[in-house]
Amino acid sequence: MTDARRLHDEAVVADTHNDLLCAVVARPVERWASFFREQWLPQLRAGGVDLQTLPVFIEDPYRPEGALRRTLRMIEAAHRLAEGNADEVALCRDGADIDDALARGRTALVLALESAPGIGDDVELLETLFRLGVRVASLAHFGRTALADGSGEDGTGGRLTRAGVAALQEMERIGMLLDVSHLGAAGVEHVLELATRPVIATHSSARAPLDHHRNLTDAQIRGIAAGGGVVCVNFFAPYLHATDFSIDRLVDHLEHVVSVAGVEHVGLGPDFVKEVLADTTPPCCEVTLVEGVPADAYLPGLEGPAGLPLVTEALLRRGWAEPDVTAVLGANVRRLYVAELGRPGPAGRSA
Repeated sequence: MTDARRLHDEAVVADTHNDLLCAVVARPVERWASFFREQWLPQLRAGGVDLQTLPVFIEDPYRPEGALRRTLRMIEAAHRLAEGNADEVALCRDGADIDDALARGRTALVLALESAPGIGDDVELLETLFRLGVRVASLAHFGRTALADGSGEDGTGGRLTRAGVAALQEMERIGMLLDVSHLGAAGVEHVLELATRPVIATHSSARAPLDHHRNLTDAQIRGIAAGGGVVCVNFFAPYLHATDFSIDRLVDHLEHVVSVAGVEHVGLGPDFVKEVLADTTPPCCEVTLVEGVPADAYLPGLEGPAGLPLVTEALLRRGWAEPDVTAVLGANVRRLYVAELGRPGPAGRSA
Protein backbone atom coordinates (compact mmCIF):
# COMPACT_ATOMS: atom_id res chain seq x y z
CA MET A 1 0.00 0.00 0.00
CA THR A 2 1.97 2.98 -1.29
CA ASP A 3 -0.31 5.47 0.47
CA ALA A 4 0.28 3.72 3.77
CA ARG A 5 4.05 3.72 3.34
CA ARG A 6 4.02 7.38 2.34
CA LEU A 7 1.96 8.31 5.38
CA HIS A 8 4.13 6.21 7.66
CA ASP A 9 7.32 7.80 6.35
CA GLU A 10 5.91 11.31 6.71
CA ALA A 11 4.62 10.74 10.25
CA VAL A 12 6.58 10.99 13.48
CA VAL A 13 6.57 7.39 14.75
CA ALA A 14 7.04 6.92 18.50
CA ASP A 15 7.63 3.58 20.24
CA THR A 16 7.29 3.98 23.99
CA HIS A 17 8.61 0.55 25.01
CA ASN A 18 11.41 -1.54 23.49
CA ASP A 19 13.67 -3.50 25.86
CA LEU A 20 16.61 -3.45 23.45
CA LEU A 21 18.94 -2.18 26.19
CA CYS A 22 18.75 -5.67 27.75
CA ALA A 23 20.24 -7.07 24.54
CA VAL A 24 22.86 -4.33 24.30
CA VAL A 25 24.23 -4.86 27.84
CA ALA A 26 24.48 -8.61 27.18
CA ARG A 27 27.41 -7.76 24.85
CA PRO A 28 30.92 -6.77 25.89
CA VAL A 29 31.19 -3.09 26.78
CA GLU A 30 33.28 -2.32 23.71
CA ARG A 31 30.49 -3.74 21.51
CA TRP A 32 27.59 -1.74 22.94
CA ALA A 33 27.57 0.99 20.31
CA SER A 34 28.47 -1.23 17.35
CA PHE A 35 25.96 -3.93 18.31
CA PHE A 36 23.21 -1.32 18.44
CA ARG A 37 24.25 0.00 15.01
CA GLU A 38 24.36 -3.47 13.49
CA GLN A 39 21.33 -5.13 15.09
CA TRP A 40 18.86 -2.47 16.14
CA LEU A 41 19.41 0.67 14.12
CA PRO A 42 18.45 -1.02 10.81
CA GLN A 43 15.22 -2.25 12.40
CA LEU A 44 14.37 1.18 13.78
CA ARG A 45 15.02 2.73 10.37
CA ALA A 46 12.94 0.09 8.58
CA GLY A 47 10.08 0.74 10.99
CA GLY A 48 10.37 4.50 10.62
CA VAL A 49 10.93 4.99 14.36
CA ASP A 50 11.68 8.65 15.11
CA LEU A 51 11.19 8.64 18.89
CA GLN A 52 12.24 5.61 20.91
CA THR A 53 11.77 5.16 24.65
CA LEU A 54 14.44 2.88 26.14
CA PRO A 55 13.27 1.19 29.36
CA VAL A 56 15.81 0.09 31.94
CA PHE A 57 14.44 -3.31 32.97
CA ILE A 58 16.18 -5.16 35.78
CA GLU A 59 15.93 -8.95 35.55
CA ASP A 60 15.14 -11.04 38.63
CA PRO A 61 18.71 -12.27 39.30
CA TYR A 62 19.78 -8.66 39.94
CA ARG A 63 17.00 -7.87 42.43
CA PRO A 64 17.31 -6.55 45.03
CA GLU A 65 21.01 -6.47 45.85
CA GLY A 66 22.38 -5.76 42.38
CA ALA A 67 19.52 -3.66 41.05
CA LEU A 68 21.12 -0.23 41.40
CA ARG A 69 24.42 -1.33 39.87
CA ARG A 70 22.55 -2.98 36.98
CA THR A 71 20.45 0.18 36.54
CA LEU A 72 23.56 2.35 36.30
CA ARG A 73 25.20 -0.07 33.86
CA MET A 74 22.19 0.02 31.54
CA ILE A 75 22.06 3.81 31.69
CA GLU A 76 25.75 3.90 30.80
CA ALA A 77 25.03 1.57 27.87
CA ALA A 78 22.39 3.98 26.60
CA HIS A 79 24.83 6.90 26.76
CA ARG A 80 27.57 4.94 25.00
CA LEU A 81 25.34 3.66 22.20
CA ALA A 82 24.09 7.22 21.66
CA GLU A 83 27.60 8.69 21.66
CA GLY A 84 28.84 5.95 19.34
CA ASN A 85 25.99 6.54 16.89
CA ALA A 86 25.64 10.30 17.15
CA ASP A 87 25.09 10.56 13.41
CA GLU A 88 21.89 8.52 13.77
CA VAL A 89 20.48 8.92 17.30
CA ALA A 90 20.44 11.39 20.17
CA LEU A 91 19.73 10.83 23.86
CA CYS A 92 17.19 13.50 24.77
CA ARG A 93 16.53 15.16 28.12
CA ASP A 94 13.75 17.60 27.20
CA GLY A 95 11.47 18.79 24.44
CA ALA A 96 14.11 21.00 22.85
CA ASP A 97 16.43 17.99 22.53
CA ILE A 98 13.65 15.95 20.91
CA ASP A 99 12.75 18.68 18.44
CA ASP A 100 16.42 19.17 17.56
CA ALA A 101 17.02 15.45 17.03
CA LEU A 102 14.00 15.09 14.75
CA ALA A 103 14.93 18.22 12.79
CA ARG A 104 18.38 16.72 12.12
CA GLY A 105 16.97 13.36 11.07
CA ARG A 106 18.15 11.58 14.24
CA THR A 107 16.09 9.08 16.22
CA ALA A 108 15.31 10.70 19.57
CA LEU A 109 16.03 8.34 22.47
CA VAL A 110 14.38 8.77 25.89
CA LEU A 111 15.52 6.84 28.97
CA ALA A 112 12.91 5.23 31.23
CA LEU A 113 12.90 3.12 34.39
CA GLU A 114 10.72 0.02 34.45
CA SER A 115 9.61 -0.41 38.07
CA ALA A 116 12.76 1.31 39.45
CA PRO A 117 13.92 -1.53 41.72
CA GLY A 118 17.32 0.11 41.98
CA ILE A 119 16.08 2.91 44.23
CA GLY A 120 14.14 0.87 46.78
CA ASP A 121 12.43 3.46 48.97
CA ASP A 122 15.28 5.99 48.61
CA VAL A 123 13.15 8.39 46.60
CA GLU A 124 15.92 11.01 46.50
CA LEU A 125 17.75 8.75 44.03
CA LEU A 126 15.15 9.66 41.41
CA GLU A 127 16.88 13.00 41.08
CA THR A 128 20.25 11.25 40.79
CA LEU A 129 18.91 9.18 37.90
CA PHE A 130 17.27 12.28 36.43
CA ARG A 131 20.72 13.91 36.33
CA LEU A 132 21.86 10.88 34.30
CA GLY A 133 19.11 11.42 31.74
CA VAL A 134 16.16 9.33 32.94
CA ARG A 135 12.88 11.06 32.05
CA VAL A 136 10.15 8.40 32.49
CA ALA A 137 9.63 5.90 35.33
CA SER A 138 7.15 3.33 36.59
CA LEU A 139 6.72 2.16 40.17
CA ALA A 140 6.28 -1.62 39.89
CA HIS A 141 6.50 -4.59 37.54
CA PHE A 142 4.35 -7.70 38.09
CA GLY A 143 5.18 -8.01 41.78
CA ARG A 144 5.58 -5.84 44.87
CA THR A 145 8.16 -3.08 45.25
CA ALA A 146 8.92 -0.56 47.98
CA LEU A 147 6.78 1.92 46.04
CA ALA A 148 3.69 -0.01 44.93
CA ASP A 149 2.17 -3.34 43.91
CA GLY A 150 2.34 -4.49 40.31
CA SER A 151 -0.70 -5.83 38.47
CA GLY A 152 0.21 -9.41 39.35
CA GLU A 153 -0.63 -8.52 42.96
CA ASP A 154 -4.07 -7.05 42.23
CA GLY A 155 -5.62 -9.37 44.81
CA THR A 156 -3.96 -7.36 47.60
CA GLY A 157 -5.75 -4.15 46.66
CA GLY A 158 -2.47 -2.36 47.31
CA ARG A 159 -2.22 1.35 46.58
CA LEU A 160 1.01 3.37 46.53
CA THR A 161 3.14 3.06 49.61
CA ARG A 162 4.22 6.18 51.49
CA ALA A 163 7.44 6.06 49.49
CA GLY A 164 5.43 5.62 46.28
CA VAL A 165 3.45 8.78 47.02
CA ALA A 166 6.72 10.61 47.67
CA ALA A 167 8.12 9.25 44.40
CA LEU A 168 5.16 10.60 42.44
CA GLN A 169 5.59 14.00 44.06
CA GLU A 170 9.33 14.00 43.37
CA MET A 171 8.83 13.02 39.74
CA GLU A 172 6.34 15.83 39.25
CA ARG A 173 8.78 18.27 40.89
CA ILE A 174 11.80 17.45 38.73
CA GLY A 175 10.01 16.80 35.42
CA MET A 176 10.04 13.01 35.19
CA LEU A 177 6.94 11.46 33.59
CA LEU A 178 5.21 8.75 35.63
CA ASP A 179 4.36 5.53 33.78
CA VAL A 180 1.37 3.52 35.10
CA SER A 181 1.99 0.41 32.97
CA HIS A 182 2.37 -2.71 35.16
CA LEU A 183 0.96 -0.86 38.16
CA GLY A 184 -1.80 -2.66 40.07
CA ALA A 185 -5.38 -1.51 39.61
CA ALA A 186 -5.62 0.19 43.01
CA GLY A 187 -2.25 1.82 42.39
CA VAL A 188 -3.38 3.29 39.07
CA GLU A 189 -6.46 4.71 40.77
CA HIS A 190 -4.26 6.15 43.54
CA VAL A 191 -1.97 7.81 40.99
CA LEU A 192 -4.94 9.34 39.18
CA GLU A 193 -6.25 10.70 42.48
CA LEU A 194 -2.93 12.37 43.34
CA ALA A 195 -1.34 13.34 40.01
CA THR A 196 -1.20 17.05 39.19
CA ARG A 197 0.65 16.51 35.91
CA PRO A 198 -0.04 14.17 32.98
CA VAL A 199 0.93 10.50 33.24
CA ILE A 200 1.56 7.90 30.56
CA ALA A 201 0.89 4.20 30.10
CA THR A 202 3.88 3.20 27.98
CA HIS A 203 2.69 -0.33 27.11
CA SER A 204 -0.85 -1.18 28.21
CA SER A 205 -3.80 -2.52 26.23
CA ALA A 206 -7.51 -2.34 27.10
CA ARG A 207 -9.35 -4.60 29.54
CA ALA A 208 -12.71 -4.36 27.77
CA PRO A 209 -11.59 -6.39 24.71
CA LEU A 210 -9.56 -8.79 26.90
CA ASP A 211 -9.88 -9.03 30.67
CA HIS A 212 -6.24 -9.37 31.72
CA HIS A 213 -4.65 -7.71 34.74
CA ARG A 214 -2.02 -6.06 32.54
CA ASN A 215 -4.73 -4.18 30.64
CA LEU A 216 -6.43 -0.93 31.65
CA THR A 217 -10.09 -0.48 32.47
CA ASP A 218 -12.17 2.15 30.71
CA ALA A 219 -12.23 4.23 33.90
CA GLN A 220 -8.43 4.17 34.09
CA ILE A 221 -8.12 5.07 30.41
CA ARG A 222 -10.52 7.99 30.88
CA GLY A 223 -8.58 9.14 33.93
CA ILE A 224 -5.26 9.17 32.09
CA ALA A 225 -6.81 11.11 29.20
CA ALA A 226 -8.53 13.58 31.53
CA GLY A 227 -5.15 14.48 33.01
CA GLY A 228 -3.65 15.10 29.58
CA GLY A 229 -1.79 11.80 29.37
CA VAL A 230 -1.44 9.14 26.68
CA VAL A 231 -2.26 5.42 26.67
CA CYS A 232 0.18 3.50 24.45
CA VAL A 233 -1.24 0.15 23.39
CA ASN A 234 0.86 -2.98 23.92
CA PHE A 235 1.38 -5.31 20.91
CA PHE A 236 2.04 -8.47 22.96
CA ALA A 237 -0.45 -10.95 21.48
CA PRO A 238 -1.70 -12.61 24.71
CA TYR A 239 -2.76 -9.19 26.03
CA LEU A 240 -4.89 -8.59 22.93
CA HIS A 241 -6.87 -11.82 22.49
CA ALA A 242 -6.95 -15.28 24.01
CA THR A 243 -6.39 -17.16 20.75
CA ASP A 244 -6.47 -14.87 17.69
CA PHE A 245 -2.95 -13.46 17.49
CA SER A 246 -3.45 -11.08 14.57
CA ILE A 247 -2.96 -7.41 13.79
CA ASP A 248 -6.74 -7.00 13.60
CA ARG A 249 -6.95 -7.65 17.33
CA LEU A 250 -4.33 -4.95 17.91
CA VAL A 251 -6.46 -2.53 15.91
CA ASP A 252 -9.47 -3.55 18.02
CA HIS A 253 -7.63 -2.39 21.14
CA LEU A 254 -6.47 0.83 19.49
CA GLU A 255 -10.00 1.60 18.38
CA HIS A 256 -11.39 0.85 21.82
CA VAL A 257 -8.91 3.13 23.57
CA VAL A 258 -9.65 5.86 21.03
CA SER A 259 -13.38 5.49 21.68
CA VAL A 260 -12.80 5.94 25.42
CA ALA A 261 -9.94 8.45 25.58
CA GLY A 262 -10.17 10.35 22.30
CA VAL A 263 -7.68 9.94 19.49
CA GLU A 264 -5.37 12.62 20.91
CA HIS A 265 -4.59 10.43 23.94
CA VAL A 266 -3.52 7.19 22.23
CA GLY A 267 -0.10 5.94 21.12
CA LEU A 268 1.94 2.81 20.41
CA GLY A 269 3.78 0.82 23.11
CA PRO A 270 4.83 -2.30 21.21
CA ASP A 271 6.92 -4.05 23.89
CA PHE A 272 8.96 -5.98 21.30
CA VAL A 273 10.55 -8.83 23.27
CA LYS A 274 11.13 -11.67 20.78
CA GLU A 275 14.68 -10.74 19.81
CA VAL A 276 15.55 -9.60 23.32
CA LEU A 277 14.51 -12.95 24.78
CA ALA A 278 16.40 -14.82 22.10
CA ASP A 279 19.50 -12.76 22.90
CA THR A 280 19.33 -13.02 26.67
CA THR A 281 17.72 -16.38 27.51
CA PRO A 282 19.86 -19.56 27.54
CA PRO A 283 18.70 -22.23 25.06
CA CYS A 284 18.13 -24.60 27.98
CA CYS A 285 15.25 -22.54 29.33
CA GLU A 286 11.60 -22.15 28.45
CA VAL A 287 10.18 -18.69 29.13
CA THR A 288 6.54 -17.98 29.96
CA LEU A 289 5.59 -14.31 30.20
CA VAL A 290 1.83 -14.80 30.56
CA GLU A 291 0.09 -17.45 32.59
CA GLY A 292 -0.14 -20.59 30.44
CA VAL A 293 0.98 -18.81 27.26
CA PRO A 294 4.48 -19.33 25.82
CA ALA A 295 6.65 -16.30 25.30
CA ASP A 296 6.82 -16.97 21.55
CA ALA A 297 3.22 -15.82 20.95
CA TYR A 298 3.59 -12.80 18.68
CA LEU A 299 1.64 -10.91 16.06
CA PRO A 300 2.83 -12.10 12.62
CA GLY A 301 5.01 -9.43 11.06
CA LEU A 302 5.09 -7.40 14.26
CA GLU A 303 7.78 -9.29 16.12
CA GLY A 304 10.06 -6.25 15.93
CA PRO A 305 10.14 -2.56 14.99
CA ALA A 306 10.67 -3.19 11.27
CA GLY A 307 7.02 -4.28 11.09
CA LEU A 308 5.55 -0.98 12.30
CA PRO A 309 4.42 0.13 8.80
CA LEU A 310 1.93 -2.76 8.98
CA VAL A 311 0.10 -0.85 11.71
CA THR A 312 -0.37 2.12 9.42
CA GLU A 313 -1.69 -0.16 6.68
CA ALA A 314 -4.11 -1.84 9.08
CA LEU A 315 -5.47 1.44 10.39
CA LEU A 316 -6.06 2.77 6.88
CA ARG A 317 -7.82 -0.46 5.94
CA ARG A 318 -10.16 0.10 8.87
CA GLY A 319 -11.02 3.50 7.44
CA TRP A 320 -9.05 5.72 9.79
CA ALA A 321 -8.50 9.29 8.66
CA GLU A 322 -4.86 10.15 8.00
CA PRO A 323 -4.64 12.80 10.78
CA ASP A 324 -5.89 10.24 13.30
CA VAL A 325 -3.33 7.69 12.10
CA THR A 326 -0.45 10.14 12.46
CA ALA A 327 -1.68 11.20 15.90
CA VAL A 328 -1.56 7.62 17.18
CA LEU A 329 1.67 6.72 15.37
CA GLY A 330 3.57 9.31 17.34
CA ALA A 331 2.28 12.87 17.28
CA ASN A 332 0.50 12.42 20.62
CA VAL A 333 3.55 11.02 22.39
CA ARG A 334 5.79 13.67 20.88
CA ARG A 335 3.42 16.40 22.13
CA LEU A 336 3.39 14.93 25.64
CA TYR A 337 7.15 14.42 25.80
CA VAL A 338 7.97 17.86 24.45
CA ALA A 339 5.61 19.49 26.94
CA GLU A 340 6.58 17.49 30.03
CA LEU A 341 10.03 15.91 29.92
CA GLY A 342 12.60 17.76 31.98
CA ARG A 343 10.20 20.58 32.80
CA PRO A 344 10.30 21.22 36.55
CA GLY A 345 7.02 21.55 38.39
CA PRO A 346 6.17 23.84 41.30
CA ALA A 347 9.17 24.21 43.60
CA GLY A 348 11.15 22.12 41.12
CA ARG A 349 14.47 22.88 39.53
CA SER A 350 16.31 21.77 36.43
CA ALA A 351 19.11 19.24 36.66
